Amino acid sequence: MRVLFAGSPALAVPCLERIARERDLCAVLTSPDRPAGRGRAYRPAPVKEAAQGLGIRVLMPERLDERAMAEVRSCAPDLLVVAAYGKIFKKEFLDLFPLGGINLHPSLLPRYRGPSPIAAAILAGDEETGVTVQRIALSFDTGDILAQRRVPLSGTETTGTLGASLAVLGAELLASVIAELEAGIAPPAVPQSESEATYCHSVRKEDGRVDWTDPARVIERKVRAYDPWPRAVTSLAGTSLLLLKTHLYPDTLPNAARREAAERTTTPAPGRVLQANRAHGLLVQTGSGVLAVEELQLQFKKPMDWRACLNGRPDIVGARLGE
Repeated sequence: MRVLFAGSPALAVPCLERIARERDLCAVLTSPDRPAGRGRAYRPAPVKEAAQGLGIRVLMPERLDERAMAEVRSCAPDLLVVAAYGKIFKKEFLDLFPLGGINLHPSLLPRYRGPSPIAAAILAGDEETGVTVQRIALSFDTGDILAQRRVPLSGTETTGTLGASLAVLGAELLASVIAELEAGIAPPAVPQSESEATYCHSVRKEDGRVDWTDPARVIERKVRAYDPWPRAVTSLAGTSLLLLKTHLYPDTLPNAARREAAERTTTPAPGRVLQANRAHGLLVQTGSGVLAVEELQLQFKKPMDWRACLNGRPDIVGARLGE
């Protein structure tokens, strides 16, 4: 069985490497080099770098047009295997593959169809997620399901750490499905329930902006969901401040702040840094509850823990973040 693999980000690399070890991988389809970083230098996709390291032919069409289809046809592939490629395949392209195409999606479809299912699961506070292998359909993530694996969530995962573990699990599941397809023993594909379908959108830089009127649990999830990009961001005295690691403070207000609030007969404003707590970090009032900030990064500074920040910026206690 000759396989053509399509993918671009780091999430797809374990899948590529697993297939390359076990199958006749005739070519890799990935996105063209893109400008990135402050210098905007052109950089290859992680899948391209991995494929070149393995000595596999790389195809990088801007569009899946007639020229791209001719390149694919010259590879004589039997099966298309996709992991995070980001393009919709037309029927004439899928017809190039006698065995059709399968796609790995890092969610329990039909939940979280779309480009950011890992962040979406964290933002929703889900207790589990997983990976799905589906038949490729003519619209995103609507194909019949061939296999799924479930993963419990502890509530401490970030998009980075969860993505890495789902990539390895997904590679195993893809390899299993490919073996079944080759042996002709794949289980019947199960249509997705449209009534249970939910969707997620592409993550934008502005999604990381913290609204301190949100409950503490919502902000804490945002910190984890947008790690490693675009990061949860607020401001301190007009300077950008990234929140790198936080947790929910187990009480509504620390003792000193509770006494102060009682004297004022009002709750501190959302975003107010109430105090530095030796056991928990910088305690920040939210719209509901208190968020403990453990690690953060001031603009033009390196990441630091809350103690280092306090040493350099003692004025942070009492300040109102996000003003």
